[in-house]
Amino acid sequence: MGDKGAGNHSDVTDFILEGVRVHPELHILLFLLFLLVYGMVLLGNISMMTIIVTDSQLNTPMYFFLGNLSFIDFSYSTVIAPKAMVSFLSEKKTVSFVGCAAQLFFFAFFIVTEGFVLAAMAYDHFIAICNPLLYSVHMSRRLCTQLVAGSYLCGWLSSILQVSTTFSVSFCASRVIDHFYCDSYQIERISCSNLSVNKMVSLSLAAFIILPTIVVIVVSYMYIGTTVLKIPSSEGRRKAFSTCSSHLGVVSLLYGTVSFVYLTPPSNPELCKVASVFYILVTPMLNPLIYSLRNKDVKQALGKILWKKKALY
Repeated sequence: MGDKGAGNHSDVTDFILEGVRVHPELHILLFLLFLLVYGMVLLGNISMMTIIVTDSQLNTPMYFFLGNLSFIDFSYSTVIAPKAMVSFLSEKKTVSFVGCAAQLFFFAFFIVTEGFVLAAMAYDHFIAICNPLLYSVHMSRRLCTQLVAGSYLCGWLSSILQVSTTFSVSFCASRVIDHFYCDSYQIERISCSNLSVNKMVSLSLAAFIILPTIVVIVVSYMYIGTTVLKIPSSEGRRKAFSTCSSHLGVVSLLYGTVSFVYLTPPSNPELCKVASVFYILVTPMLNPLIYSLRNKDVKQALGKILWKKKALY
C-alpha cells in the first residue's frame, strides 16, 4: 500500500490505472472486445434515440423516459470505455488527478440518474396498468419533464458529494488504482486518511438516494402484480406482463451487477472488474436490444425508417 507518511492529495498530480491483470499478449484482445461492445453500445443507443425523436407516434411518456435512458447508457459507457481501451494499448497507464475526478463525477452522475429514471419508468408502468383511465391526466408532459429533471438533479448532487469526499483525503505513496477506471472504493484504498466521513457519506447516499429508487420500483411492481392477477383473461394478463418485462430485465441487469460489485466482500478484485464490465458496457449494450426486440412500436418505427432509406435508393 505504500508509505503512510506520504503527502496529501495536493501532492498527487496523477494516478496509475492497474487495469485487468492478464498477460500482455491479451491486452489487444481486451481492446478489441471493448471496442466491439462499445461500438454496439453507441449503435444501439444512438439508434434508439433517433427512432424516438423522429417518429411522432413514439411521443409518449414511456418513450420519453426510454430516450433519456438511452442517452444515459451511451454517456456513462463513454465516460469509461475510451480511456480503458487506450490504457490496454498504452505503456503509460496514467490518468491526471483532474481527469480521474472528472471521470468519477460523470460516472456517478449518470449511474445515479439512471436509477431515478428507472424508478420513474416503474411509476409510469404502475399508472398505465393500475389507473389506465387516468393515465393521460397523471402522466402529463410537465410531470414527465419534472421527473427526468429531478433525476438529473439527484445525480448531480450525489456525484458532487461523492467526488468531494473521495478526493478530500490524503494519499499514500502508492498512486496505483486497482481498476481500469477511477472507482471511488479503489481510490479510498490508497488513502492514508480516516475514512469514517467517506463511509458516512456513502451510507447517506445509499439511504436517501439509492434506496428510494429501489422502494419505488418494488412497490410499483407489487401493485402491478396485484392488479394483473385480477385481470380475468389470460391474454390480458400476458399483455400486462409483457409491458413490464423489458423494464424488469433492465432493472435486474443494472442493480444485480452493481450490487454484486459494491455489496459483496472484495475477496476477488479481478471478478469485481469483470462484473463492472457488465454494468459499464454489457447492460448499456443490451438495453436497446431488450426494448426493441420486445416492443412492437419500436420495431414498426425502425421498419418505417429502413423502408424510407430503401425508397431513396
